[in-house]
Amino acid sequence: EVQLVESGGGLVQTGGSLRLSCAASGFTFDEYSIGWFRQAPGKEREGVSCIASSSGTTYYADSVKGRFTISSDNAKNTVYLQMDSLKPEDTAVYYCAAEDYYCSGLTIDYWGQGTPVTVSS
Repeated sequence: EVQLVESGGGLVQTGGSLRLSCAASGFTFDEYSIGWFRQAPGKEREGVSCIASSSGTTYYADSVKGRFTISSDNAKNTVYLQMDSLKPEDTAVYYCAAEDYYCSGLTIDYWGQGTPVTVSS
């Protein structure tokens, strides 16, 4: 069974840090790109970051460049999103997603259930 399980969300103050994890199973991990999306109340879902597990190529939304870092541990079939210098506008439910093969964000194959992140002022 294909599964993507997010963890690491929570409540943090402005300027703080969190590390999200996405543990994957049930598919060939290094043949997929793993991305992070987020959706805040009253807003549309937006892409945050993506990594191609085979090559390590990464992408970031302009709003998080310099603050967030995505990485992959292929031995553990896990992708991480290190979030530093958090702002209230980062508050959202964060979802990981798998796409075969590239980080287009347009043809998502699998979604996780999401982990909430709240950044207080």
